[in-house]
Amino acid sequence: MDEGLEEVIEKPVRDANDADILVGRRVRALRLERNLSLADLGSKAGISIGALSQIERGISSLRVRVIWPLAAALGVEPSALIGEGGEPANDLYCVRAGMRRTLPVHTEGIEKFLLSPPGATLTGMLVTVEPNGGTEEAYAHAGHEFGYVSVGEVELVIDGTTYNLKQGDSFAFKSTLLHAFRNNGSVACEIIWINTTKPSEVRDNA
Repeated sequence: MDEGLEEVIEKPVRDANDADILVGRRVRALRLERNLSLADLGSKAGISIGALSQIERGISSLRVRVIWPLAAALGVEPSALIGEGGEPANDLYCVRAGMRRTLPVHTEGIEKFLLSPPGATLTGMLVTVEPNGGTEEAYAHAGHEFGYVSVGEVELVIDGTTYNLKQGDSFAFKSTLLHAFRNNGSVACEIIWINTTKPSEVRDNA
């Protein structure tokens, strides 16, 4: 038995709504958000990789003396791991409307909110562009992207071609093509933007 497994309590297989499974997903989501491997988090929290893996898979329950160091290693309060009631927490598969992460941008007038959960293959964003806001210059990066204009209008330039898109319009293109966008309207524009690259991998001027 791996050292550290004594910190958890073995339980039989349960359904997907079991509290231990939900807590495990929450722990894994927090770990992925912080780009930590099982070994990294286990080392910081003083928990073996085997024990941590069982916690994340919902096979084992957390004991009180494990909750505190694990929460400290993740930089959250213990209630973030096991809290119940009130606003439901984000987990491995969902992001609550009031708990979206803000992504860093380099240009004023643009805000990006992460819609996809940690570890997702696709990166979903809600991009808000204020009037007269937009990218400073065209940029490109690896991957593919898709977008849907949910509010307002936006001028989108793809590979030198300009498209004036309004509410309800959508687009898709290879991210390796030079692209830029700007809101020339009088109201803020909102775009549901999906990218195949991770947030940290997108190198742009927005």
